[in-house]
This record gives sequence, C-alpha cells and structure tokens, in this order.
Amino acid sequence: MKKSVWRNPFFLIGFIFIFVMIASSFLYSFIWGNEVRRLYFISVEGVVVESSPISPKWLFPFGTDAQGLDMLGKIIIGAKYTILTAFVIAFLRVFLSIPLGLILGTFLMKYKKYINGWIDSFHYIPLTILAYFLLEPVLWEPFEGFSTSIVERFVIEILILTFLIVPILSALLGNEVSLVYKQEFILSAKTLGAGKWRIIFKHILPSMKEKLVILLGQQFMQTLVIFIHLGLLTLFLGGTDVDYQMVHDPPRSITYEWSGLIGDSFRYLQGSPWIPLTPILFFSATMLSVSFMIEGYVQATSGQSYYKKKFKAAYRQVKENKVKELEESDFQKVNM
Repeated sequence: MKKSVWRNPFFLIGFIFIFVMIASSFLYSFIWGNEVRRLYFISVEGVVVESSPISPKWLFPFGTDAQGLDMLGKIIIGAKYTILTAFVIAFLRVFLSIPLGLILGTFLMKYKKYINGWIDSFHYIPLTILAYFLLEPVLWEPFEGFSTSIVERFVIEILILTFLIVPILSALLGNEVSLVYKQEFILSAKTLGAGKWRIIFKHILPSMKEKLVILLGQQFMQTLVIFIHLGLLTLFLGGTDVDYQMVHDPPRSITYEWSGLIGDSFRYLQGSPWIPLTPILFFSATMLSVSFMIEGYVQATSGQSYYKKKFKAAYRQVKENKVKELEESDFQKVNM
C-alpha cells in the first residue's frame, strides 16, 4: 500500500537538511552578501593564545581558515552553488537520457547490442580526467583574466558534466526499457492493439517512475563526487581564481562552493584538519541526506527498503559465486 512520501521519516530527514542548507544560503547572501566574519586571534588578558587558523570554538563551531574566515559562513554561502548545480546536472542527465533510452529500448532493439558495445567503451574512460581536460581551459583563470562571465562558466560546466554521462545513462535506460517491453502486461497491451507510443507513455514510463527517481538521486551523488575530484585537482565550480603575483596565493574558489573549499585547503589536513574536513563533512551529510530521501521514497511507494533489497541482491550474488567456485574446484579434483 502506497503512503505519502512526506510522512516517511527518512525522506523528511534528508529533505529538511537539504532545504535548510539551501534556504539558509540564500538568506545569508540576502542579508550579508558574501561577507564572512573574521577572527584573527584569541587573546586572554592581552596575551595572544591562538591565532588563525583558529580551531573550533563555541562561537566558531567549525573554526576559521588561515585568513581568519569563519568556515561555517563559507559553507553556508557555497551551499546554494554546490547543491543546486549538482541537482541541475543530475536532472538534465536523466531528462535527456529518458527519450534516448526509450527509443533505444523500443525502436532500436535489434541494434541494441552494437550500440551498447560502442557505449561500453565510455566505462573505461576516467570521467574525472576527461572532465578535467575539457573544463581546464574554461575554469582555470589565465594570466590576463577570464574572458567569460561566471554565469557562462557555470553553464559550460553544467553542459559538459551532463553530456559526458548521457550516452551511458541512455544505454542503461534502454536496457531497462527493453526488459519492461518483454513483460506480460506489455504483450497484452500489444495484443489489444496498442501502438509503441501508447505503450511508452501509458505503461513503460509509469512502471519506471521509481527507478527514475532513484537514478536522479544516484546521479546527484555522483556529481558531488566529481566536484570533489575536480576540487582536489584545483578546478573549482564557477572558476579557479589564480594569483600571478611574484609571491602568489594558492588558487581559490570564487564562490565558496564546497569543492573549492576542499581543493584550496587540503594542504592543512595535518596541521589544521578542520579546514578541509568541514566541507568534506557537509558533502558527506548532503549525500547521506539524498540516500535517506531515496530510501524514504522507495519505502513510501513500494513498502520495501531500497538498501535492504540492494544488500540482499549483493549477498545473493556473492553466495552464487561461491557455490560456482566450489563446483568448479570439485570438478577439477575429479578430473585430476
């Protein structure tokens, strides 16, 4: 029996966290702009006891960076750029892959083997490395400064990170569509005279609704992982601000988006670990929230646990592989 997804505690927990992060980010920017409070040192009776970077304190729960900037303030400002951009990329990936997957799984079934063979080659190309080489000319600030606006750089990055995955997702959805197309209720509809377009819109798409929502969440998390990888390669969302002075500062993020906060502070991991670990913590919390939303949605719509079902399938596969290995070893002993 289906229940309202808004009554599921897992979905609510995940949704509330993401909503609070985005809403607080817009509210912060509306009130204070991109100004972040600073704390250069802490003194007791006129004696400096700690200078920036300052470790977490009650008024600065995530500490400050090397310039004395509040880490929590930077996280809040960058939340809207990080989360919304990842969602737009994930949505465009799924949205563009749906029609291609439907065509591949219905009209081009006889060519599916050859198309899948060509698309499978994309699996062997490291996505992060390919994205880096495509985005480096756009996001890395040259000596004379950017020739594009920040909006243009966001749009270019969104399009590149979208189209790199569309072929793989289209093949994946095409395989799912072809499996659904062979189901008995589809055969019954064809017997009653339903055309392919009617079958697609009335039967296939409604039956794949749950899988599409799960796929959207998975692509969101994968996009965040790519952001982290590009951040470690000092290629930041919206552009990397590069200082070409004689004594130059390290590359930094223009918008305080979270991958930039990791990339330009990872060198502090040993001396001041709270600086890189704070954005990593919020990346992890966001991905965990999306996992909660997926789990809650599946529980509300199907009454089953998505991750429990996934674990059982993985366990069953491992068990089958072990049985297969034992049978092969017994067969070899007999033939010795």
